[in-house]
Amino acid sequence: MYLNQTLIDYFIIKGISDIPEAQIILFILVLVAYLITLSGNMIIFLLICMDSHLHIPMYFFLANLSIVDISSTTSALCKILTSFVTGDKTISFCGCMVQCFMSGSFTVHELFLLTAMSYDRYVAICNPLNYHLVMSPRTCVLLASFCWVIGFSLVCPLVGILSTFSCYLSIEINHFLCDIVPLMKITCSDTSALDTLFFIEGLFLFTIAPFLLTFMPYIFIIAAILKINSDTGRRKAFYTCSSHLTVVTLLYTILVCQYLTPSSASTLDSKKLYTLFNAAAVPLLNPLIYSLKNKAVKAALRKRLNLCKVII
Repeated sequence: MYLNQTLIDYFIIKGISDIPEAQIILFILVLVAYLITLSGNMIIFLLICMDSHLHIPMYFFLANLSIVDISSTTSALCKILTSFVTGDKTISFCGCMVQCFMSGSFTVHELFLLTAMSYDRYVAICNPLNYHLVMSPRTCVLLASFCWVIGFSLVCPLVGILSTFSCYLSIEINHFLCDIVPLMKITCSDTSALDTLFFIEGLFLFTIAPFLLTFMPYIFIIAAILKINSDTGRRKAFYTCSSHLTVVTLLYTILVCQYLTPSSASTLDSKKLYTLFNAAAVPLLNPLIYSLKNKAVKAALRKRLNLCKVII
């Protein structure tokens, strides 16, 4: 479906797979992953809000991460789930731009939120005596607000330029959601400005900056842990940041496979799978990683379950 016109009203989202027999299986898998993501992150968020023992900076950022995961997976999967049910794979031009903006913003937001959580772990391990003074409620709110602002502000220029493109070789997007990269592949408008901005922001602001800011504190954390004399103390210190380190490593591994692998080494279909894993599996795994490895969260959950049994 090839076009060269001045106005695009809608796009057609190709989806995850062209195999008809796989549609029902894919729908069930994506729907189950989505429902588990919603319920898991909502449980984490509500536990942190209701349990006073979890009203500390670490869990404040974890609650924000749950909100981001719910929002990102909804923005990425809502359209594809709807198209599975209705069979309508079209999305309006404005709807496509909104989805590009929301999915990109929440990804950037999560990267910088994990950076804030890394800084929190650094203060907790390397400066424990001043932890509550340094990580005051005001500081936590400012850091979380900064993550929200930078997530929206960095993606806004990219989508703003993309929304001005009017010439497209096709209205069919070979993906299961509207994303900047597949849209750039089918446009016949001049993409030089967008290419330059996408390279600068993608390489430095979306990748190198949050990566360095996230992992550099771990150099000092590891040094501090090695100075602890007892094995029990070292294990306890490492335990406090192991969940965060697991989530960060998983997210950056997927993002590298999704965006930074060369075209010759990874087909567009495999990149769609990485995107699907990032949209569906990572937000699903986050609450599992934090709950299964966190005694305080498990204790809060048991407390609420016991309270429900008493009420019933």
